[in-house]
Amino acid sequence: MSKEVELKLALPPEALPALRAHPLIAAAPMEGADGVLLNTYFDTPGLELRSRKIAVRIRKDGARWLQTVKCAAASLGGLASRPEWEQPYRDDRFDFSAVDAPEVQQQLESVRSRLAPVFTTTFERQTRRLMPAPGIVILAMIDEGTIEAGGRSSPICELELELVSGDGKDLYALACQLAADLPLRPEDASKAQRGYELYQNLKPAPRRARPVALTTKTEAREAFRLLAYELLAVWQANEALALRLDDPEYVHQSRVALRRLRTLLGLFRRALPKPFTQVWRARFAALANGLGAARDADVVLDTLLAPITTQGPVGADMQRLVAALEARRDAERVSLRHVEASADRGRAQLEFAAALHVLKPDAELLVAHVARDAMKRVRRDARDSLAEAAAGDVAQLHRLRIVLKRLRYGLDFFASLWPQKASEYSHALAELQESLGAINDAAMGNRLLGEVAGDDPGLAAARAFTAGWHAPRIAQLRARALTDADSLLGSPAPWKKGSAK
Repeated sequence: MSKEVELKLALPPEALPALRAHPLIAAAPMEGADGVLLNTYFDTPGLELRSRKIAVRIRKDGARWLQTVKCAAASLGGLASRPEWEQPYRDDRFDFSAVDAPEVQQQLESVRSRLAPVFTTTFERQTRRLMPAPGIVILAMIDEGTIEAGGRSSPICELELELVSGDGKDLYALACQLAADLPLRPEDASKAQRGYELYQNLKPAPRRARPVALTTKTEAREAFRLLAYELLAVWQANEALALRLDDPEYVHQSRVALRRLRTLLGLFRRALPKPFTQVWRARFAALANGLGAARDADVVLDTLLAPITTQGPVGADMQRLVAALEARRDAERVSLRHVEASADRGRAQLEFAAALHVLKPDAELLVAHVARDAMKRVRRDARDSLAEAAAGDVAQLHRLRIVLKRLRYGLDFFASLWPQKASEYSHALAELQESLGAINDAAMGNRLLGEVAGDDPGLAAARAFTAGWHAPRIAQLRARALTDADSLLGSPAPWKKGSAK
């Protein structure tokens, strides 16, 4: 068994000439000859191998046929490490005897007789051998072609950096050098994953954050790295999907991941180098704001205008207001897909992953201490904002929403430390956030509709009608939110000493 350590990067096809001409690539010696690789992936009719996260393919490389078995990759920030078994493919039959992982071999043998072609990938590969420093060897493989399944096709345009000798940080260093000049972004989805989605004609679901198991003995910086890698994976996956599909949830989840990353940095500021926290909090805030315009338009269309337009016929001015906002939304989506904007986000993903990779541990500080102190601090901020909002400060109601969001994100991050109490508290926070979010959406929507309406009297009238239509509901939500916040922030906190496991 060998183990691949690689970093897969996607780029738009129009950037391929610049990639091939880049000094780091053009000056590197060729590794083998350029060629077209024909790959066929096999599975059972019920896709049993996919469910077990095993891929089986045969590849025609020149005159040779190769059989390859791969298992699921462990990916951190786009850097993937996966077990792989490769051998000649002879006599039109599979041979799994070289697979030296007994469980994998047993699973393969159990389905051998039912394996059939599922999808194919065909791409031209150019490989360069880079040696950026003594002892470091990296293969740079440029792949351009298509994935085909069930009469459908999807393009392949990738740069794979495979580590021959060196460390993961060397892959990141090279990738960041290239990304400084080229629109590269990390791509976690393998060709096999994309092929299965094409075969099943599936629209990928938005990626959401998964729980990260921590204990009171977990070192604080290691806890931060584990949580940050999970959020980075969410951001990367949804970013990639938003670039090619129109589902607004992809943009929303990308923005949520960036906000969670910013909150994570704030909660762990005691455990992290100050410059690290300052630089990345500012950068994540700017990147999240860059996604905001498209998301805000979707929110206003769905939560403020759709409830009115779906109740029955509306006037011409309301129809024009909806159309104008849809046009703005569509323009913002195009802007998000612009090469330069996408390149900036991809560059940030690579640079943050590289920074996480080299973040050194601090054995003297455990996550339990950091978590408790951080959550106490955030709840104190929430109480201060609540007091000022209750006294009539409208701006503090908006701040309260933001602080409670941090509190909820913190509960999500640290839930495994306080499993007995975190769930109920988090549920109450979520309900409160829904109310505060609706209040904020109404205020934001009124501003946005004002921009869209401009000096047009008819559009201005439709905007005013929208605000009045929602006003009673918003007033009720505002009154209830303050009461609910006071009750929640006065209740026992999950992070009280004695709650952790």
